Amino acid sequence: MEQKKLTTAGGRPYVEFENSMSAGNRGPLLLQDYFLHEDLAHFNRERIPERVVHAKGTGAFGTFTVTHDISRYTKAKIFAEVGKQTNMFARFSLVAGERGSADTERDPRGFALKFYTEGGNWDLVGNNTPVFFIKDAKKFSHFIHTQKRDPKTNCKNPTAIWDFWSLNPESLHQVMILMSDRGTPFSYRHMNGFGSHTFSMINKAGEQVWVKFHFKTLQGIKNFTGKEANDMRGTDPDHVQRDMVEAIGSGAFPKWAMQIQVMTHEQVKDYRFNPFDVTKVWSHKAFPLIDVGIMELNKIPENYFRDVEQSAFAPANIVDGIGFSPDKMLQGRILSYPDAHRYRLGVNYEQIPVNKCPYDVTNYQRDGFMQIGDNGNAAPNYRPNSFDNVVTDEQYKEPIVILDSNIGGWFDRNENDDDHFTQPGDLYRNALNDQDRKNLVTNIVESMSGITGEKRNEIINRQLCHFFRADQQLGTDIAAGLRVKIDEKTLAPTNK
Repeated sequence: MEQKKLTTAGGRPYVEFENSMSAGNRGPLLLQDYFLHEDLAHFNRERIPERVVHAKGTGAFGTFTVTHDISRYTKAKIFAEVGKQTNMFARFSLVAGERGSADTERDPRGFALKFYTEGGNWDLVGNNTPVFFIKDAKKFSHFIHTQKRDPKTNCKNPTAIWDFWSLNPESLHQVMILMSDRGTPFSYRHMNGFGSHTFSMINKAGEQVWVKFHFKTLQGIKNFTGKEANDMRGTDPDHVQRDMVEAIGSGAFPKWAMQIQVMTHEQVKDYRFNPFDVTKVWSHKAFPLIDVGIMELNKIPENYFRDVEQSAFAPANIVDGIGFSPDKMLQGRILSYPDAHRYRLGVNYEQIPVNKCPYDVTNYQRDGFMQIGDNGNAAPNYRPNSFDNVVTDEQYKEPIVILDSNIGGWFDRNENDDDHFTQPGDLYRNALNDQDRKNLVTNIVESMSGITGEKRNEIINRQLCHFFRADQQLGTDIAAGLRVKIDEKTLAPTNK
């Protein structure tokens, strides 16, 4: 192995690494020991702010390979031809959990992908669930506050969690998934991923369709039961991280099949549910899955902090041929994600190697914390100017956006879209087997049993009404587990 000289951060070779400079053998330390100050000052700053959400994660590099032609839907270069391969980086994570959380906490899992395409970096930032708890970004911070620590006790608070969910019946679909065994996946390799939101695709003819992205694990679905997840928390809180490292290290590279659902503008008008509502799914029967390609992860980063902790994903990073939709949660994330990265990593976070586009980047952004590129050298930092030869390419001009209305206002998110119960009911009856349904009830009862305080009965009864509206048997079983008596005529709690 090639020998390297020990140096300061500035590159000066340094010898006295073990001992501080002092006034004699037992005397006080001297201020001029610059390396002591450099080392301690750096140590004090080793921890960057923790992500507000998705704090604990696992990352890996890999490739995406196109297996099917979807050029009829999109002109995105990543899908240009069958066989085309694109380098990528993936980060999986807990959503509400902190960096010290156990990997098997009951929580949704983040499923964030960064594709390094010739047309720029494309970030697809979703979860292991096709839906989410809320449909309007204005509720996001309040929802996350209920999942974090109570401002008084600094402990997790089931009362706050279920109070919020009971007051927001749109959460029911995601709550049902979370409380099933899908809320405790065995590993990141054994779960599906979803873009969750509705996006758009534009082809070379300028025709637009709406799409949803799916990633089906080729390792097969594997989940923990609630008890197994709790046992693993005490046995190995880093079980999922270790699983990914060991799998890739042994050559068992995990793979996922990318598939899309497609909906036309005409179908949007006639669809039963709002197709831009992230608390709903699209019927696979009406909108079948279309094969696109294979994602393979085959390299663990050499340094976790450099690549995983400093990785930054943003739904705002789209490429030519892929666009947004009127999904209100997606629209909010377009703003909030890059803003979170600028706070946590600095305004130049996209210059960090794991986030950096490997192809040409030209703009007039200059200066700021951690400017590590050429900072534009001597080129003008304004536009228009008479000196550079930077041009715009009209072929990348985005299509016009057809607005639903020319009236701006605050509209009820549930207006003409208040069916929060049909899809959760279908999930319970059709997507879960008998054992899954039993585990779902057990997990819900265990969680709701933690509700305390003077509002306990009110919160429990309100949430029970949601479960009954999704499925009568589901409501009955949960009520029995909570020892709540139900009026058989009205299916309402009696509070007696």
